[in-house]
Amino acid sequence: MELIKPSFGLIFWMLVGFGILFFILAKFAWPVITGGIASRNKKIQDQLDEAERVHAELENINQKHQAMLAEARSERDAILNEARMVSEKMKEEALLKAEQQSQAIIEDAKKAINYEKLKAITDVKNEIANLSIEIAEKVIGEELKDEARQKQLIEKWVKDCNLN
Repeated sequence: MELIKPSFGLIFWMLVGFGILFFILAKFAWPVITGGIASRNKKIQDQLDEAERVHAELENINQKHQAMLAEARSERDAILNEARMVSEKMKEEALLKAEQQSQAIIEDAKKAINYEKLKAITDVKNEIANLSIEIAEKVIGEELKDEARQKQLIEKWVKDCNLN
């Protein structure tokens, strides 16, 4: 029953032993334990701060990346629009140039036709003039004694001349 009801001496020595143990622990163990806990807390806090900083930096990089993507898309669209406009302009210029060339060819053809037409008319007039001169030479060269003979000669020369 001594354990259930300890005596005053046992309680005193237990308190002295506990006090010495408490003093030793407080003097040597607790500073090491609290220092270890404090350094662990500091290390964890530093890691949390570093993680927060890295997270913020990643967020900043992500925003820059998104901005660069938007700028690249914008530049791509601008380049495509410019290329489309240049293509349309080149197409219009080619059509205009083809139209001008076709008009020039048509004009040249019209001029050539008119030239050939005038040349043909001139040739026909010259041929008629030459025929007239030949007829006149033949008529003058012959003796023109009577009118019946003149008519007969003219009819003969007209038949001899091929007008076709």
